[in-house]
Amino acid sequence: MLGRNRFAEVVDAQLELFAAEHRDVIEEARDRLAAYNRADRDEAEELYGDYLDSLEAGTGILAAMRDAYAATVADPEPYVRAFNRGVARRLAPFAAELEGR
Repeated sequence: MLGRNRFAEVVDAQLELFAAEHRDVIEEARDRLAAYNRADRDEAEELYGDYLDSLEAGTGILAAMRDAYAATVADPEPYVRAFNRGVARRLAPFAAELEGR
C-alpha cells in the first residue's frame, strides 16, 4: 500500500457509488454550466446562480456521505482529507464547496 492512502479504496468506492446513484446531479451541473457558457449577458447571472445551486445539491450529498463515514473512524481527519482529494480529482466542480463544509 505504499504511496496510497489507507482510505483510497473506501473513497474510490464511495465516489463510484455517488457517480452511479446521482448521475442526474452530475449531469444537471454539467448542463447548467453549459447553459451559462452559451448565455448572453442578460441571462448569464441567473444561469450561473442555477449552476451554483446544482453544485450545492451535489456537494450536500457528498458531504453527507463523507461525514457519515468519518463518524465511524477514530481519527476522521485523514479520511476527510482523502475524500476531499478524491472529489477534487474525480468530481472537480464539487470540490471547492466541499472543502468549506
